Amino acid sequence: MNFEGLDPGLAEYAPAMHSALDPVLDAHLNPSLLQNVELDPEGVALEALPVQESVHIMEGVYSELHSVVAEVGVPVSVSHFDLHEEMLWVGSHGGHATSFFGPTLERYSSFQVNGSDDIRQIQSLENGILFLTKNNLKYMARGGLIIFDYLLDESEDMHSLLLTDSSTLLIGGLQNHILEIDLNTVQETQKYTVETPGVTIMRQTNRFFFCGHTSGKVSLRDLRTFKVEHEFDAFSGSLSDFDVHGNLLATCGFSSRLTGLACDRFLKVYDLRMMRAITPLQVHVDPAFLRFIPTYTSRLAIISQSGQCQFCEPTGLANPADIFHVNPVGPLLMTFDVSASKQALAFGDSEGCVHLWTDSPEPSFNPYSRETEFALPCLVDSLPPLDWSQDLLPLSLIPVPLTTDTLLSDWPAANSAPAPRRAPPVDAEILRTMKKVGFIGYAPNPRTRLRNQIPYRLKESDSEFDSFSQVTESPIGREEEPHLHMVSKKYRKVTIKYSKLGLEDFDFKHYNKTLFAGLEPHIPNAYCNCMIQVLYFLEPVRCLIQNHLCQKEFCLACELGFLFHMLDLSRGDPCQGSNFLRAFRTIPEASALGLILADSDEASGKGNLARLIQRWNRFILTQLHQDLQELEVPQAYRGAGGSSFCSSGDSVIGQLFSCEMENCSLCRCGSETVRASSTLLFTLSYPEGSNSDKTGKNCDFAQVLKRSICLEQNTQAWCDNCEKYQPTIQTRNIRHLPDILVINCEVNSLKEADFWRMQAEVAFKMAIKKHSGEISKNKEFALADWKELGSPEGMLMCPSIEELKNVWLPFSIQMKMTKNKGLDVCNWTDGDEMQWGPARAEEEHGVYVYDLMATVVHILDSRTGGSLVAHIKVGETYHQRKEVSEGVTHQQWYLFNDFLIEPIDKHEAVQFDMNWKVPAILYYIKRNLNSKYNLNIKNPIEASVLLAEASLARKQRKTHTTFIPLMLNEMPQVGDLVGLDAEFVTLNEEEAELRSDGTKSTIKPSQMSVARITCVRGQGPNEGIPFIDDYISTQEQVVDYLTQYSGIKPGDLDAKISSKHLTTLKSTYLKLRFLIDIGVKFVGHGLQKDFRVINLMVPKDQVLDTVYLFHMPRKRMISLRFLAWYFLDAAVFSSVLAL
Repeated sequence: MNFEGLDPGLAEYAPAMHSALDPVLDAHLNPSLLQNVELDPEGVALEALPVQESVHIMEGVYSELHSVVAEVGVPVSVSHFDLHEEMLWVGSHGGHATSFFGPTLERYSSFQVNGSDDIRQIQSLENGILFLTKNNLKYMARGGLIIFDYLLDESEDMHSLLLTDSSTLLIGGLQNHILEIDLNTVQETQKYTVETPGVTIMRQTNRFFFCGHTSGKVSLRDLRTFKVEHEFDAFSGSLSDFDVHGNLLATCGFSSRLTGLACDRFLKVYDLRMMRAITPLQVHVDPAFLRFIPTYTSRLAIISQSGQCQFCEPTGLANPADIFHVNPVGPLLMTFDVSASKQALAFGDSEGCVHLWTDSPEPSFNPYSRETEFALPCLVDSLPPLDWSQDLLPLSLIPVPLTTDTLLSDWPAANSAPAPRRAPPVDAEILRTMKKVGFIGYAPNPRTRLRNQIPYRLKESDSEFDSFSQVTESPIGREEEPHLHMVSKKYRKVTIKYSKLGLEDFDFKHYNKTLFAGLEPHIPNAYCNCMIQVLYFLEPVRCLIQNHLCQKEFCLACELGFLFHMLDLSRGDPCQGSNFLRAFRTIPEASALGLILADSDEASGKGNLARLIQRWNRFILTQLHQDLQELEVPQAYRGAGGSSFCSSGDSVIGQLFSCEMENCSLCRCGSETVRASSTLLFTLSYPEGSNSDKTGKNCDFAQVLKRSICLEQNTQAWCDNCEKYQPTIQTRNIRHLPDILVINCEVNSLKEADFWRMQAEVAFKMAIKKHSGEISKNKEFALADWKELGSPEGMLMCPSIEELKNVWLPFSIQMKMTKNKGLDVCNWTDGDEMQWGPARAEEEHGVYVYDLMATVVHILDSRTGGSLVAHIKVGETYHQRKEVSEGVTHQQWYLFNDFLIEPIDKHEAVQFDMNWKVPAILYYIKRNLNSKYNLNIKNPIEASVLLAEASLARKQRKTHTTFIPLMLNEMPQVGDLVGLDAEFVTLNEEEAELRSDGTKSTIKPSQMSVARITCVRGQGPNEGIPFIDDYISTQEQVVDYLTQYSGIKPGDLDAKISSKHLTTLKSTYLKLRFLIDIGVKFVGHGLQKDFRVINLMVPKDQVLDTVYLFHMPRKRMISLRFLAWYFLDAAVFSSVLAL
């Protein structure tokens, strides 16, 4: 901020400003303030000053919560709430920075930033904190370590900084220019000249940069060119502070008087829609700071240097009753800041004290703060005892001082002899699973230890070394590993074994003998593959998603529609959802909900997959509901709006999944509040004390489901009649049932698992009793004789005993809406249909039958960290499209385990052995659901996507065009030839290990991203001229640009500095999809890999690949360089290598 208008009395603190390295108690400091403050030897306060116990924080009203001494006697120059953690940062005039944790203002770190200049602004980033001084920009970790120190010119006098994005910073000051700094390279990238020097305050919205000048002006600048779009002459003297919210700009400052500058009590407010001033706002304090605090309304907080604070509306009248007073220790308030959550205010005064005001007793500084990392406690005085009898005791636990003297263990050679350690024996599990080829043995890694680490045992008599007799020499019986005997083989986590040819020689048909497409699991966050399959096999959802197309770059509905199209085209080959997961990673809500896993957590299985997939289920339904509510469709993407699914004002996802409810709150005073709401899914709520009842009480699934839907609970809620929080009874009544009933099982603890197990046992005993009673009512029935019941010679055809084990879930349920807004739920069997008639006839009376369509289960496997699989009942329309057989009219249950797909019996879909197979999500659908919706799919991609489009790059050279877009008379037809080439960059390096025989084994392939796509005309007058040459903009971190092969250089994919024709991946993807749908034939070299990375499925009859055209049987593939040299006498990559 600008300090030119400050009280001249502040000059008496000048000596304390330069004594930060050796602080002393200031004579002006009130001694009573420090009576409970403990000081270290350097005089820095260690504990916060608590407010008196009598202070009561009232909800919604700001009151002082804590005060703390940052640096005794040294004025506070700046304060800043951390945007990533629950911390408050304070900078002093002596160049010292201090951070406080949480609302209790517990001191977290304290370090010197600059030895002579004051700290003028602080900005928090994800990995550290930026500090701006007069001519220095310093980036430091939150603990005080320096990340970089950028020195500016000595003539600079900087006052403000602005973070425009995660890697770009603007710095302004009293000079006539503003610097742009790239935080990745720590270099100056631009220098913008300003017409009016003295930029001391900068703000940013989605429309403008706002620059506040010492002359009292506020300039509005373009976000791309930084040119002045508008300018407001706010004050005749100087500008003190300003803030922007929505369409309002509020300023405060000083006006010129005959005696000098005087604080103006009129706030100048401007309407940014009409670019003109509105009625000034008169306040009752001398404004020095102001901030918008948009909670319920767009309130303004106006702060004076004397400590008075007033809240008022920017377009209303200021009320003197809205003034409260901050009690600073010093005479002046020097700084003011508001937390991101708007729950906390921070004030810094001229005596080095910080005051925290909040509107709740337990405030949070940010809506979603990450966990703060604290320093480990000192272990020198409390070292654990060391047991010398342990063979694997790490000697590094003993703290040894650094010394240059000879150690006691360094004996001379005359007194010592070499004694090599005995090599430990091979793990018994490796020997048991080993298969010999010649004299070399091969075995899977049991992963019982860390990679490349083998512990040594010093005891020769260790009994574990001589236990080889337990391992059988015969290879018979080695197929099943002992610690996986519970998990069926088809349910185990499947992995792709890579060779030097990548995926080309991996036999996917061994895992999938159907014509349905699996999904590859090696992509980050591919844990959701099973849920993608569930959504795909919901016929209305599949048709709806494939009809949708919008202009939004990262739209999950669009990307899911592209993936569904690939699953439709595939004939048993696996697909990958790389583009969908790429868009998924960019959604802020997904990151806030913890749905994005790190590669290490996903590989080790640290995350709770059951909770994760249930949160993902709720997120994807909500996100699709929001994406499909957009009604305005651009001309280039017309087609989705004309679908029969789209209705004005509502989403079909809402029509399919939404359940309309009435939430009733009944206070004990008799007051009842009713409000309408809707939900896309339900969570099972289990009976209280269900685990304590060991007698095996029967509880139908329908009863638990009804209790979960019509939930009744006692909770504290606000009562308008009582005007306070009161115990209320909250009930939920159903007004309209959904077409698709989605249930999260919430089996997250041993209590819920025991409940499922107990109910399955009770159901099993009842089934045994029911069927045995039909044969012999008075004769004891033996389970060993059960097989006779299901045999043709038996009296009845009954399910086998294995089909009844671990079954509690019904295949169908019946729901009925009662007249008094109640709901009846019961299990439904085929016998009920014979008794009551078809379910379609019952719908006229409010009775609906739901059939189980899918179950998502969590496989518990300690060896691999677990996995997620799905049982899905695939309808007849899917079988007909895949042409499994003519006239298919049946439905079949399948197991989907990534790229493993296998038909299963329907009873297997509802059998849950809670030791390793735990239910997570259930999908029930109404009978005859498909008949209610129009399931026609109209391709929403039109030819206009191939027309010319603007580049995202700001600096594209117009005269250096590398392609000519297609004209309307050049639109491709069926069978036209199109040359295609793509270049890629590496996002993650390949993970590999060396085998004992010296060969390399790929554990995880490198993750590639498309960087450039070029399409060339194959006929016509412009034959050989490209019509697409798009560079793909990426926001992800690139590890290797592969410049020697691709020609892509750093900066080519950055919209700020690139000179190429830069587009989004979605825009270029639509062009290729249109070419595929129109039926062109692609000509290129290695197109299979290109289409795989671009994430496209192209029919084989539309691909002419020179890799296979010139391939001889049992010979290696011929490279493009050789083919170009042999046929065209051209040297490929020569120009790239010359770079």
